[in-house]
Amino acid sequence: MHSVLDKALNQIGQIVVGNPQALRLALCCLLARGHLLIEDLPGVGKTTLAHALARVLGLEFNRIQFTSDLLPADIIGVSIFEQQSNRFRFQPGPLFASVVLADEINRATPKAQSALLEAMEERQVTNDGETHRLPQPFFVIATQNPRHQIGTFPLPESQLDRFLMRIELGYPDRKAERSLLAGGDRRAMLNDLQPTLNGPVLIELQQRVGDIRTSTALLDYVQDVIEATRRHPHFNGGLSPRAGLGLLRSAQAWALMGGRDVVLPEDVQAVLEPVVSHRLQANEQSTIAVADQIRTLIQSVAVA
Repeated sequence: MHSVLDKALNQIGQIVVGNPQALRLALCCLLARGHLLIEDLPGVGKTTLAHALARVLGLEFNRIQFTSDLLPADIIGVSIFEQQSNRFRFQPGPLFASVVLADEINRATPKAQSALLEAMEERQVTNDGETHRLPQPFFVIATQNPRHQIGTFPLPESQLDRFLMRIELGYPDRKAERSLLAGGDRRAMLNDLQPTLNGPVLIELQQRVGDIRTSTALLDYVQDVIEATRRHPHFNGGLSPRAGLGLLRSAQAWALMGGRDVVLPEDVQAVLEPVVSHRLQANEQSTIAVADQIRTLIQSVAVA
């Protein structure tokens, strides 16, 4: 399976160039059964990454463009009355796909945001008292514009916590951008991607993540990291128990991608920033960015 995952990453890397670490983290987030938030400027490849990931993994893909007039029913679906049967029939919305791109999620109102985030947590939706299970696997990739841009509704902390990871793609380096300029249309190249996995295999891989061994010393290290965030003088509160569980499962998924059956401290360190950066806030006394604080924290926690 390790070689299959590498093959999938190589294919995606032909479309989204210049940031292999972000691609690995996106796949890691999916294997850990989490959801991904990508916060970056428009035009850096967020949508293309979602398309490429779904196609290489052989999963059904839907895109929801979030706007200020979007309603919860536009996401979840509606009940339609059928005269012939004299009853209502549920018409699923675009949320019913294995990979859902919630594009520019912070341009929608909090009511529309909540409809999506509730489905992400429960992996089901309720309409007219009837529960509808979402497809498995189910993976939401939400993109978010920087908060300073006009017309955005920032996600509150409780909703940010629904995302297992947050990453940024950033601008490509000069070599990668030359490849983009000299190559063909990236959207057109998506049609040439061949699936290397499928839904059942991906579900099996997600189940294997939980089987990756964690030693007592490793659990001690994870707890030390969590406690260090709670004692940190420049954070408004530390990591919650749910965040700790997400950190551990992400480290297990990272180890699986590396072809190992046991989690190492290096796996925890590799996923720490994307897992916790959106869960920690610098207080008023801090003049250092949260990302830099996290890197300092990694260095301050001893590995047993």
